[in-house]
Amino acid sequence: MSRYQVDDATLEDIEAERATYTPIADATRQLADLSIRTQASPADVGRAREHLEAAIALLGKDVMEGSYGVRHSRIGVTRAWGNAVVGARNPIAPPLTIVRDEARVCSEFELSAAYEGPPGLVHGGVLALILDQLLGEAAAAAGAPGMTGTLTVRYRRATPLGALHGEAHVDRVEGIKTYAVGHIADAEGVCVEAEGVFILPRWARGEQTGPTRFE
Repeated sequence: MSRYQVDDATLEDIEAERATYTPIADATRQLADLSIRTQASPADVGRAREHLEAAIALLGKDVMEGSYGVRHSRIGVTRAWGNAVVGARNPIAPPLTIVRDEARVCSEFELSAAYEGPPGLVHGGVLALILDQLLGEAAAAAGAPGMTGTLTVRYRRATPLGALHGEAHVDRVEGIKTYAVGHIADAEGVCVEAEGVFILPRWARGEQTGPTRFE
């Protein structure tokens, strides 16, 4: 698994990387929303595109090969900053900030126009993506991490764009399989539920497992 890396990054190194690069992702998220909703004139759109092309040229001067991967520092902080749900450097990610305790994981988040499926509603695939992450985080927080084996999603009612709440917990563990359940809700109640099976990959079996701290 070449994209899992162990490094010697200190807290100062990690915070310096966060301060340098995550504002680019934040700005790009705003840009995605504006790209959908702007009614600017053709002339203004043309000028904006020129600025974007200049930014692309600057950022493209030095680019890592492949993906960001998952980086584990020896001080115990794991950076999944390229992740499509929680990645601080990934503008596709909302991103979710996930809170963990012994019983569950949860997150308060907001989905903008960039995540629309039916008019004014969240795309069902986006909801499945987020639930997959939440259930997987619950498995890891319970000390029984794994890769998604199956994910079953039940859409109870339409999920509106805007402020949402998600949570998940482990139902049971059977050997290398962890069974987790969770849901996403708006202010009126649960919109979508999921259950998943997470399987400890062969390459990780026999290693010490436990909660992983994602930053």
